[in-house]
Amino acid sequence: MFLRLVADSFTRRPRRKLLTGAALALGMAVATAALSVSLDVGDRLAREFRSLGANLVVTPAADSLPLEIGGVDYRPANSGAYLAVADLPKIKSIYWHNNIIGFAPLLEARAMALPFALENGKLRQTANWIEDVPLIGTWADHGVPLPDGGEFRTGIAKTNPWWRIDGQWFSDDARECVVGTAFAQKNKVKIGDEISFAVGDVTKIPSPFKVMGILSSGGPEDNSVLVALSQAQLLTGRPGQYRKLYVSALTKPEDSFAKRDPKTMNADEFERWSCSPYVSSIAYSIAQALPGTDVRVIRRVAEGEGNILTHVRTLLWLVTFAALLAAALAVGASSAASVMERRSEIALMKAIGAGRGSVGFLLAAEQLLLALVGGGIGYALGIILARMVGERIFGAAPEPSLLVFVIILGLAAGVTMLGSAIPLRRAAHFQPAPILRGE
Repeated sequence: MFLRLVADSFTRRPRRKLLTGAALALGMAVATAALSVSLDVGDRLAREFRSLGANLVVTPAADSLPLEIGGVDYRPANSGAYLAVADLPKIKSIYWHNNIIGFAPLLEARAMALPFALENGKLRQTANWIEDVPLIGTWADHGVPLPDGGEFRTGIAKTNPWWRIDGQWFSDDARECVVGTAFAQKNKVKIGDEISFAVGDVTKIPSPFKVMGILSSGGPEDNSVLVALSQAQLLTGRPGQYRKLYVSALTKPEDSFAKRDPKTMNADEFERWSCSPYVSSIAYSIAQALPGTDVRVIRRVAEGEGNILTHVRTLLWLVTFAALLAAALAVGASSAASVMERRSEIALMKAIGAGRGSVGFLLAAEQLLLALVGGGIGYALGIILARMVGERIFGAAPEPSLLVFVIILGLAAGVTMLGSAIPLRRAAHFQPAPILRGE
């Protein structure tokens, strides 16, 4: 009998129910799109932010006193201790190894350069020795063996993806180099030329490096020359060593808890902190995997990412709240009008013995059924909207989520009951006698 009364209500007043369902569906569609994008936006934006460059820098713990201004390390390039390249695969063994998307070791030196131009198949010296040339040894696209037997491709192209190269990068073991655009213009060096390098005294002209590309970074690298790390180690007499390591990691914005000193945390707090992908907790894990290192966060990058991500998520939550509020107001207005139309029906039910609880329960069941239908339709529309937004902004649509579906149904039920609360309360307190007399 109860189900028959609920079904009869829908068949006798389809227009009112259709309007209420449409309002709910539209509100839930916006909420679904906002929630889907919000749950996915963290990873999407984190990957987009990696175009800003590395957010962690690793140096020897026994190094000289750090001098950092605005996230930039100003220590002398050749001062202090060095680290072993053989330890670098350990980075991919930490708890957050999947969040490490790239790293690149650097070995810097001041060298002398002797450029040669290729003319008619022969090399011709185009200038005298150029002194005090910044020489940077690094990886361009290097394979690092993983503990599970696989290989991880990484290098400066991943940690500094905004660098533009005209030509191509050098090979790992070849005598090849890439020159900065300012160095190339000043010394009239072009792709295909060759350059000899010497670190220290020059007794004879070393074998030259072939110029494979011209680098434009917008930074000091434009005045530098980049070679493979193995070649820089040979030139500087530092086999198997590097001076500095840049790491690019996917992280979540740091809150006040993340900025606490781990030494002041109890066991539960420390476990919660270390099991969250904060940039500080990832830095701590790397320091544990690479003993004798000092891992520092490049704050200007990490904090900028966190601020932008927080603002985007705040905007999405505001949009969700506005959509839910609009749906609640529409449901409330529709419910109030429906109750006024059904005053006689409600009065008759109470006159033949229905109590306030029975009347309220019947009307609430009708609204909840409407909420489930409107929420389901709204979820389907919201997924379509989320795909459109995701593809246009991030180039990839968020995947449908069962969690979001359950949340949307719950929100639809909550919004419906919240909007209908006052009209349902009034209906439960109707006095049947005055209504049936037409007063």
